[in-house]
Amino acid sequence: MGGDFGPDIVVPAAALAFEQLGDHVRFLFYGDRARIDAVMNGFPALRRVSDIHHTDKVIPNDEKPSVALRTGKDSSMRLAIEAVKSGAADSVVSAGNTGALMATAKLLLRCLPGINRPAIASVFPTMKQETVMLDLGANLTCDAEILVQFALMGAVYARVVKGISHPSVGLLNVGTEEMKGPEYVRAAAAILGEVEFPGTFYGFVEGDDIPHGTVDVVVTDGFTGNVALKVAEGVGDLTGAFIKDAFQSSLLARLGGLLAIQALKKAKSRIDPRYYNGGMFLGLNGICVKSHGGMDAYGFSRAIMVAANLVSQGYNRRVAHEIEQLMEQETFFSGIAQQVVNPA
Repeated sequence: MGGDFGPDIVVPAAALAFEQLGDHVRFLFYGDRARIDAVMNGFPALRRVSDIHHTDKVIPNDEKPSVALRTGKDSSMRLAIEAVKSGAADSVVSAGNTGALMATAKLLLRCLPGINRPAIASVFPTMKQETVMLDLGANLTCDAEILVQFALMGAVYARVVKGISHPSVGLLNVGTEEMKGPEYVRAAAAILGEVEFPGTFYGFVEGDDIPHGTVDVVVTDGFTGNVALKVAEGVGDLTGAFIKDAFQSSLLARLGGLLAIQALKKAKSRIDPRYYNGGMFLGLNGICVKSHGGMDAYGFSRAIMVAANLVSQGYNRRVAHEIEQLMEQETFFSGIAQQVVNPA
C-alpha cells in the first residue's frame, strides 16, 4: 500500500516478476483487498499464485518510525514483515515509509548474530562493473566496528548478487592517504587491513571513485551514503535533461538524435534508476528490500527480483557463516582500533 501509487504499481510489478521467476514463486499481498482485487483482475495468471490479506491500516509516508511502531500493529507493512518472521514468506518488499520499514523490520526480524546494525545496500552503475554501496541511509553515524561489519556484509552481497568471487572493498573518505579522514574511518581501515574476510581491502576511495568503478564495494556511513545516492540520482536527471535539450536545439540536432536513437537507448538503459531499484536491508535475520516510492511497475519488479535472488542464494546463511569465521580471528576488533583513535 506504500509508495506513491500503491497497488496500481505493486500488482503489475508482481506480474512482471512472476513472468521471470516462474511457478515456484508465490505472492502474499497485504492491504486493502478491494483496491488490490481491482488491479489483480487484469492479471489472472498472477491471481493463481497470490493470496490477499486484508487490512485497512496503512502507515503514511510521513509518519515517524516511533509512531509507526506504537500504532502500526495491524498495518500492511507490519503484517508483511511478520509473515517473514513466522516463515509464511521468505522475503518482504515495500515501497513505503523507509524509517518505519527499517524500525519495524529490525524490531521483528532482529539482527543476525554478530551484527550490531543493519545497513541499506544497493548497486550503482559505473564506468566498469556495477558497484555495491552501503550504508545508504539506515545509520547516520557509525563507529569503526560498524563499518567493518558493513564491509563484511557488502562483500558477501557482492559475491551473492554480482557473482564476484573475491570483491574489492573500499572505505569512502576525503582522501586516499592513510592520515586523512575521521578517526573512526581510519580505525576501520586498520582493522580491515589485518583481518581476513570474504573480500580484498583496497583502502580509501574518494567520491569520484564511485562512478569510476574503482572497487566492487564502497563502504560509508548512512549520512554520507544517502547524500551520495541523491547526488548521483540528481546528476543522472541533469545529464538526461542536458542531452534532451541538446537534441531539441535545432532541426539538425533533431536529425542527429534520430540517427543516434539506438545508441541513446543503450546509454539510457545503463543508467536507468529503475533497473537498479531495490535497497536491501543487510544484517537482518530475514530478507527485507526497500523500493523507491516513486518507481513504476518495472522498477518495483526489479526490487522483487533482488529479494528473490537473495533468498535463492541463501544470503543470510552465508553472512552468518562469514561473521562466525571473522569473530574467531584474534585480530578482529582487537587493540588496532584503539591504537588508531588514541595512539600512544
